[in-house]
Amino acid sequence: MKLSTKGRYGVAAMYELALHYGEGPISLKSIAQKQGISEHYLEQLICTLRNSGYVTSIRGAQGGYILAKDPKGITVGDIITAMEGPIALVDCLLTDAEDNRYCKKAGACVTRGVWAKVCDSINEVLNSITLADLCREEKK
Repeated sequence: MKLSTKGRYGVAAMYELALHYGEGPISLKSIAQKQGISEHYLEQLICTLRNSGYVTSIRGAQGGYILAKDPKGITVGDIITAMEGPIALVDCLLTDAEDNRYCKKAGACVTRGVWAKVCDSINEVLNSITLADLCREEKK
Protein backbone atom coordinates (compact mmCIF):
# COMPACT_ATOMS: atom_id res chain seq x y z
CA MET A 1 0.00 0.00 0.00
CA LYS A 2 1.29 3.42 -0.91
CA LEU A 3 -0.29 6.62 0.33
CA SER A 4 -0.86 9.16 -2.43
CA THR A 5 0.25 12.78 -2.31
CA LYS A 6 -3.40 13.63 -1.70
CA GLY A 7 -3.31 11.96 1.71
CA ARG A 8 0.19 13.09 2.67
CA TYR A 9 -0.34 16.69 1.61
CA GLY A 10 -3.77 16.72 3.27
CA VAL A 11 -2.13 15.79 6.57
CA ALA A 12 0.62 18.40 6.02
CA ALA A 13 -1.93 21.16 5.32
CA MET A 14 -3.99 20.22 8.37
CA TYR A 15 -0.83 20.15 10.47
CA GLU A 16 0.00 23.69 9.36
CA LEU A 17 -3.50 24.85 10.30
CA ALA A 18 -3.19 23.09 13.67
CA LEU A 19 0.09 24.88 14.41
CA HIS A 20 -1.82 28.16 14.12
CA TYR A 21 -5.07 27.02 15.75
CA GLY A 22 -6.76 29.90 17.52
CA GLU A 23 -4.63 32.56 15.82
CA GLY A 24 -7.04 33.35 12.99
CA PRO A 25 -7.20 32.35 9.33
CA ILE A 26 -4.14 31.21 7.40
CA SER A 27 -3.89 31.91 3.67
CA LEU A 28 -3.53 29.12 1.14
CA LYS A 29 -0.37 30.78 -0.10
CA SER A 30 1.17 30.62 3.37
CA ILE A 31 0.25 26.95 3.86
CA ALA A 32 1.55 26.09 0.40
CA GLN A 33 4.88 27.84 1.00
CA LYS A 34 5.47 26.42 4.47
CA GLN A 35 4.60 22.87 3.46
CA GLY A 36 6.08 22.89 -0.05
CA ILE A 37 2.78 22.17 -1.79
CA SER A 38 1.58 23.69 -5.06
CA GLU A 39 -1.03 26.34 -4.28
CA HIS A 40 -3.24 25.09 -7.11
CA TYR A 41 -3.11 21.50 -5.79
CA LEU A 42 -3.69 22.71 -2.24
CA GLU A 43 -6.92 24.42 -3.35
CA GLN A 44 -8.29 21.03 -4.39
CA LEU A 45 -7.21 19.40 -1.13
CA ILE A 46 -8.70 22.15 1.03
CA CYS A 47 -12.00 21.81 -0.83
CA THR A 48 -12.15 18.12 0.14
CA LEU A 49 -11.23 18.92 3.75
CA ARG A 50 -13.84 21.68 3.89
CA ASN A 51 -16.52 19.37 2.49
CA SER A 52 -15.56 16.79 5.12
CA GLY A 53 -16.09 19.33 7.90
CA TYR A 54 -12.47 19.66 9.03
CA VAL A 55 -11.72 23.12 7.62
CA THR A 56 -13.68 26.39 7.54
CA SER A 57 -13.01 29.16 5.06
CA ILE A 58 -13.05 32.84 6.04
CA ARG A 59 -13.67 35.37 3.28
CA GLY A 60 -12.18 38.81 2.96
CA ALA A 61 -8.84 40.57 2.85
CA GLN A 62 -7.67 38.93 6.08
CA GLY A 63 -9.38 35.66 5.18
CA GLY A 64 -8.04 32.18 4.76
CA TYR A 65 -8.64 28.84 6.42
CA ILE A 66 -8.98 27.59 9.98
CA LEU A 67 -9.60 24.20 11.52
CA ALA A 68 -13.30 23.56 12.10
CA LYS A 69 -12.47 21.50 15.21
CA ASP A 70 -9.89 21.48 17.96
CA PRO A 71 -6.66 19.72 16.85
CA LYS A 72 -7.19 17.22 19.70
CA GLY A 73 -10.37 16.06 17.94
CA ILE A 74 -8.90 15.37 14.49
CA THR A 75 -6.79 12.28 13.86
CA VAL A 76 -4.42 11.50 11.03
CA GLY A 77 -6.83 8.65 10.24
CA ASP A 78 -9.72 11.12 9.85
CA ILE A 79 -7.72 13.14 7.35
CA ILE A 80 -6.45 10.14 5.36
CA THR A 81 -9.97 8.72 5.15
CA ALA A 82 -11.37 12.08 4.01
CA MET A 83 -8.68 12.40 1.35
CA GLU A 84 -8.28 8.79 0.20
CA GLY A 85 -11.41 6.93 1.30
CA PRO A 86 -11.39 3.84 3.49
CA ILE A 87 -8.05 2.18 4.08
CA ALA A 88 -8.06 -1.32 2.63
CA LEU A 89 -5.09 -3.26 1.31
CA VAL A 90 -7.33 -5.40 -0.85
CA ASP A 91 -10.72 -4.61 -2.39
CA CYS A 92 -12.51 -7.48 -0.66
CA LEU A 93 -12.05 -5.71 2.69
CA LEU A 94 -14.32 -2.89 1.56
CA THR A 95 -17.35 -5.12 2.19
CA ASP A 96 -18.16 -8.10 4.40
CA ALA A 97 -16.99 -11.61 3.49
CA GLU A 98 -20.40 -12.64 2.14
CA ASP A 99 -20.37 -9.87 -0.46
CA ASN A 100 -18.34 -11.40 -3.29
CA ARG A 101 -18.53 -8.35 -5.53
CA TYR A 102 -14.73 -7.98 -5.44
CA CYS A 103 -13.69 -11.59 -5.09
CA LYS A 104 -15.59 -14.84 -5.48
CA LYS A 105 -13.44 -16.46 -2.77
CA ALA A 106 -13.90 -13.74 -0.12
CA GLY A 107 -16.06 -15.89 2.16
CA ALA A 108 -13.59 -18.79 2.23
CA CYS A 109 -10.30 -16.96 1.70
CA VAL A 110 -7.49 -17.92 4.05
CA THR A 111 -5.49 -14.72 3.46
CA ARG A 112 -8.41 -12.27 3.86
CA GLY A 113 -8.00 -12.43 7.64
CA VAL A 114 -4.33 -11.49 7.35
CA TRP A 115 -5.13 -8.41 5.27
CA ALA A 116 -7.92 -7.47 7.68
CA LYS A 117 -5.50 -7.62 10.64
CA VAL A 118 -2.95 -5.49 8.80
CA CYS A 119 -5.63 -2.89 7.94
CA ASP A 120 -6.93 -2.90 11.52
CA SER A 121 -3.39 -2.24 12.79
CA ILE A 122 -2.84 0.59 10.32
CA ASN A 123 -6.18 2.16 11.22
CA GLU A 124 -5.46 1.81 14.93
CA VAL A 125 -2.18 3.70 14.58
CA LEU A 126 -3.57 6.42 12.29
CA ASN A 127 -6.61 6.93 14.52
CA SER A 128 -4.45 7.20 17.66
CA ILE A 129 -2.46 10.23 16.44
CA THR A 130 -4.16 13.62 16.58
CA LEU A 131 -3.09 16.89 15.04
CA ALA A 132 -2.38 18.08 18.58
CA ASP A 133 0.05 15.15 18.97
CA LEU A 134 1.86 16.20 15.78
CA CYS A 135 2.13 19.77 17.04
CA ARG A 136 3.58 18.56 20.35
CA GLU A 137 6.19 16.53 18.43
CA GLU A 138 7.20 19.67 16.54
CA LYS A 139 7.91 21.50 19.78
CA LYS A 140 10.25 18.78 21.08
